[in-house]
Amino acid sequence: MIPLTLALLARATGGQVVGPADSDRVVVDGPVVTDSRAVGPGGLYVARVGERADGHAFVGAARAAGAVAALTSQVVPESAELPCIVVEDVQTAFGAIARAVLDEAGADGFGPVVIGVTGSSGKTSTKDLLAQILGRAGEAVAPVNSLNGEIGVPLTVCRITPATRFLIVEMGARGVGHIRYLTHIAPPRIGVVLNVGTAHVGEFGSRDAIATAKGELVEALPPAGLAVLNADDPAVAAMAARTRARVVLVGEAADADVRATDVRLDHQGRAEFTLVTPVGSADVRLALHGRHHVGNALAVVAVALECGMPLAAVVDALESSVPVSRWRMEVTERPDGVTVVNDAYNANPDSMTAALSALAAMSRPPGRERRRSMAVLGEMLELGPDARAAHEAVGAEVAAQEIDVLVTVGPGAEAIADGALARDAVHPQTHRASDADAAYVLLQEKLRPGDVVLFKSSNAAGLRWLGERVAAMEVTR
Repeated sequence: MIPLTLALLARATGGQVVGPADSDRVVVDGPVVTDSRAVGPGGLYVARVGERADGHAFVGAARAAGAVAALTSQVVPESAELPCIVVEDVQTAFGAIARAVLDEAGADGFGPVVIGVTGSSGKTSTKDLLAQILGRAGEAVAPVNSLNGEIGVPLTVCRITPATRFLIVEMGARGVGHIRYLTHIAPPRIGVVLNVGTAHVGEFGSRDAIATAKGELVEALPPAGLAVLNADDPAVAAMAARTRARVVLVGEAADADVRATDVRLDHQGRAEFTLVTPVGSADVRLALHGRHHVGNALAVVAVALECGMPLAAVVDALESSVPVSRWRMEVTERPDGVTVVNDAYNANPDSMTAALSALAAMSRPPGRERRRSMAVLGEMLELGPDARAAHEAVGAEVAAQEIDVLVTVGPGAEAIADGALARDAVHPQTHRASDADAAYVLLQEKLRPGDVVLFKSSNAAGLRWLGERVAAMEVTR
């Protein structure tokens, strides 16, 4: 945290400091948190009113844990001992505090380079890559897990220190205007747009609306900034017309400034390719599973080069990077030879296709014996009126990828089975499990040594927990 007085934070939020005498001189120099259990000495506790709990009830616990102040929307009894910044709306004020932190960090003209990352899929994996690679060049702060909204972005910003060189901000959206709001909290100098898919199309209304929302990131860039755009996605490449910043196109297209050629997968579905950039070429071998990570890696390369890293150092860091956030192509090798691929943190039609492609590659390793592939798939949420058709299309993709066994979990995923069985070509052996417990029993019976099994669903469907259970399943035969 950049040390700031309560007086400065009160001015930034339009709030009033309430508490003991001289409370406005109190300095916040510890963690800024929304969970009283995460408070540390010198910290600021943000008393959010959530769906399940009112954060004001935990102000006392925050004080006991070392907080020096709280951000509240009401005067609480604890304010007699713990200074509070009282504001009309805690969430809005929290964003203002984050912006004040960032402004103070750059007051001498040497604040961190702010890098915004958005896209329908791949945001979290890309920010994890960025943090690992830019971390070789200086202190890099990035979101924990997928903190990418109105609360997650301020939480990330408030973690910077005077030594932070790079601030990586994942920016999600559930409607037009959301990313624009986030760019006011953390104005980016570099913006990365990975793709425009159909995630949350039920909330946006159309893919065009999603493109409008994602493009708000590049609209916020200054003329001296850089927009990193996916040349392989026409909706993203078209965003070049919406920014004042310089544009670097990345992808496999011939016109990409940073591109991958000769892409191939090894026996574990990890990508190898030739990287071509304006400053030279290099062979790259990723440690991440799935071909879809190639596009993420190219975006990261463009950012790292813009930040002054030599190409050789970028490639070395890229090849050493490993998965950081849980349940994203998380691979576990069981003692009996079963490979469990847990990619069930979230799902949409595009990420389903990418995961199925990775499963197919891992089950048919070049120069090696084919392994039996099994896809355990749950419902994709927030797809609107086209949800059934989208699930049927995933089922058709299961068949097209020649996956051997399909297990759908829950009534919302049954259309995937229908789509797989509707194809005239050879379709997978198909099972429908009513819930995760039923699927676990089925898998106990069906899994055999050497299988590769993928778990994929939207977060709320909970298949990530099923994947963990199967990865830890006691082998009895």
